[in-house]
Amino acid sequence: MRVLRHLALTIACALIVFAAPASAQTKANYAYLGLEPDIVTNFISPSARKLGYVRVTVELMINDADQLEIAEHHMPLLRATTIEIFGQQTAEKVKSLTGREDIRLAILKALQDHMKRETGAEIIKNVIFTKYLYHT
Repeated sequence: MRVLRHLALTIACALIVFAAPASAQTKANYAYLGLEPDIVTNFISPSARKLGYVRVTVELMINDADQLEIAEHHMPLLRATTIEIFGQQTAEKVKSLTGREDIRLAILKALQDHMKRETGAEIIKNVIFTKYLYHT
């Protein structure tokens, strides 16, 4: 009985040791691509006499470093989509933290949809705002 327990423990340890390198091989190979220069655009202001504007530094998290060149090729579409989405926002949404997250998610979904339509793959894993300034 003791031998069987020892054998079972040895097999379990061996499985853990041999499984570890396999999980290391499936490690993600993300890349990052900045929308250069910063996005600077107007948004809907509560006052018709004043325009609000936002300046945002946007970084795109790419699913795989091998897809970086594809994303760079579609940079005009990615920039235009981001600017268009910001231009449709209200001042309240731009100023609030929850609104900022809603905008980020809307941009992510739109970019993924565009890339899926153009390339057959989403390519964009995430959208990150590294600088976010607004003025009304």
